[in-house]
Amino acid sequence: MAHTAAASPADSVAAAPRREVRDRPARRRLSLLTRQDKLVLALMLGIPTAVHLFLVWMPALASVLLSFTRWNGVGGLSTIEFIGLKNYTDIFTIYPPFWPALAHNLIWLAFLIFVATPFGMLLAVLLDREIRGLAFYQSAFFLPVVLSLAIIGFIVDLFFAPEQGLVNNVLGRTQQGNLIDWLGTPNLNLAAVMLFAGWRHAGYIMILYLAGLKSVDPSLREAAAIDGANARQTFFRVVFPAMQSINVVVLVITIIEALRAFDLVYVVNKGRNGLELISVLVTNNIIGEASRIGFGSALAVILLVISLGVIVPYLWRTFHADAVTA
Repeated sequence: MAHTAAASPADSVAAAPRREVRDRPARRRLSLLTRQDKLVLALMLGIPTAVHLFLVWMPALASVLLSFTRWNGVGGLSTIEFIGLKNYTDIFTIYPPFWPALAHNLIWLAFLIFVATPFGMLLAVLLDREIRGLAFYQSAFFLPVVLSLAIIGFIVDLFFAPEQGLVNNVLGRTQQGNLIDWLGTPNLNLAAVMLFAGWRHAGYIMILYLAGLKSVDPSLREAAAIDGANARQTFFRVVFPAMQSINVVVLVITIIEALRAFDLVYVVNKGRNGLELISVLVTNNIIGEASRIGFGSALAVILLVISLGVIVPYLWRTFHADAVTA
């Protein structure tokens, strides 16, 4: 025991020079920077940070504060009236559109996580095999990502319009007696819109996982093959866990895509008749006919809490596990 206690200070003394050696290159690089270089570096970091704070964090903080108030904006109530949690209690109790919109957001999120994301990952695995025409397939599957959600909404109209739509014309259901109103029926329009949202989302996920697959050490696959693992076992037990950082990015992007889905449903039918989403409710209350900025801000805060409630625990568990293993 005495020997162990005496060895601990020696270990810390030996570790100090090693830390100093590691920190020395960083200090040397900083010392080589001239005053002009430091000024340019400060501007390159400071200006984007200031713009980000001004355009993202300040409006977000303002929304949180306004969610506890009653204010109709410029031209409405001249003063901002503090009402506490009344906006939130009204949303959960006497605001009928909220619960259907929340259900639609959760269905949208589940579809992207369990259908579109695995499909994008499957495309990445297939294209990672260096097949002929790889560039063409990558471009074809990634093309929807380049299109905005508003353009995707117009494409949904072209496919599912009752009389001129491609689907009804192929099925021969364009007459009034046997017409299928894809975008006017609540259960059908949500499925039709999610199908195209997943089409766009899968291409994005494919590119992310392609980059992740290229970064995996080939020796891991070789070791798994030597141990007798087949292709499926190698991917799910070796390759997929090795892409942990990509998995985090994919999860965050998927949640953001599901919760910010506004353009697509608004183009189709202004987010009504089965396509209600929380983002649409926020817009309708803030810039709609009855401008209720405090109420709309409360809806926006609820949307923010839902997104953070899924993302933050996963990120904490992921990076905490990394810190423990390190």
